[in-house]
Amino acid sequence: MNGYDMFMLGTILPSLMAEWRVSAVEAGLFSSYALFGMMIGALVFGPVGDKFGRKKVVLICTVIFSISTFISGFTDDPASFGIRRFIAGLGLGGVMPNLIAIITEYSPKKLRSTLVAIMFSGHALGGVVASLGAMYLIPNFGWRVVVWLGALPLIFMPKLLIIS
Repeated sequence: MNGYDMFMLGTILPSLMAEWRVSAVEAGLFSSYALFGMMIGALVFGPVGDKFGRKKVVLICTVIFSISTFISGFTDDPASFGIRRFIAGLGLGGVMPNLIAIITEYSPKKLRSTLVAIMFSGHALGGVVASLGAMYLIPNFGWRVVVWLGALPLIFMPKLLIIS
């Protein structure tokens, strides 16, 4: 879902530009807000994971990016959307360093780099799902549905809390 959340923005940008009458430069800022949030999230939540436990931080960050992405689908202006993308970026950025640490800690030494590569391929797979899904969803339901699907990880949260 981390990859879905990052890449779905590219699929909805043309719709946002048309609806809010923003230029390509202004629309590009939405990606920058999320990326800046990711940078800060990685810098903050990486050490927090060291201190309080990586699994807990991954779950908290997943809740942050899922809720923020979901509520960004209800915004009606570029400023609110940008703020919510930044907050989503904080969560997205916090997930990655902690997942890398978990994978490297629990993986056998021989498989470590392979398993990290497989984990990162999930990020790209999320982008493929976002693109293919948006091809169907945007013409039929609009851009907001694509964004609201960012809340799907919340469905799995009760199960993940039990096993963590």
